[in-house]
Amino acid sequence: MSDGEYDYLIKFLALGDSGVGKTSFLYQYTDAKFNSKFITTVGIDFREKRVIYKSTGPDGLTTRGQKIHMQLWDTAGQERFRSLTTAFFRDAMGFLLLFDLSNEQSFLNVRNWMSQLQVHAYCENPDVVLCGNKCDLLDQRAISEEEARELAEKYGVPYFETSAANGQNVNEAVDVLLDLIMKRMERCVDKSWIPDGTVRANGPSYSEVDGAERSKCAC
Repeated sequence: MSDGEYDYLIKFLALGDSGVGKTSFLYQYTDAKFNSKFITTVGIDFREKRVIYKSTGPDGLTTRGQKIHMQLWDTAGQERFRSLTTAFFRDAMGFLLLFDLSNEQSFLNVRNWMSQLQVHAYCENPDVVLCGNKCDLLDQRAISEEEARELAEKYGVPYFETSAANGQNVNEAVDVLLDLIMKRMERCVDKSWIPDGTVRANGPSYSEVDGAERSKCAC
């Protein structure tokens, strides 16, 4: 797909404490590569990827593929950048919330990140996928799968154990988040929940919907 040849532009945001592997996760997804020498992200960065999304209709048939251009925003986890990163929350449609399975504090801080999302995201219940990253470090593991799944169930979000190093469940986690977003779009007839500038369709613009209060979730 060349520039402009897509149906939707969708923005995702990767969140989590510093050092949990957000940058490596996104590079693994977009480039299928792992670099152990990544330095700490300062402020905001992003990656891009084009995919074809196909959904299954109520009749069980697969619909025509939608061409999706994804922007995957990478945020700094340090507290000193928090005011900058939260400014991007409202423009994102979906969130990849990562913690480090070998770092208990990063797991405990998931609750703080969820609270931040409830305050700053486009609605109180945005689409989130929780990822326990670095699952390949078996001998360093500090959080059990049961603990992580209990927390995910508490917030009603999908959970994946991922590895940015070997790619385990990285594509699957992003695919599930994209599916959640696309299904939410299908449910929202007037699209009034969509943040300004987050989705652009090659055709009628969602910004043309009259009277839409874009800061609220209409689902």
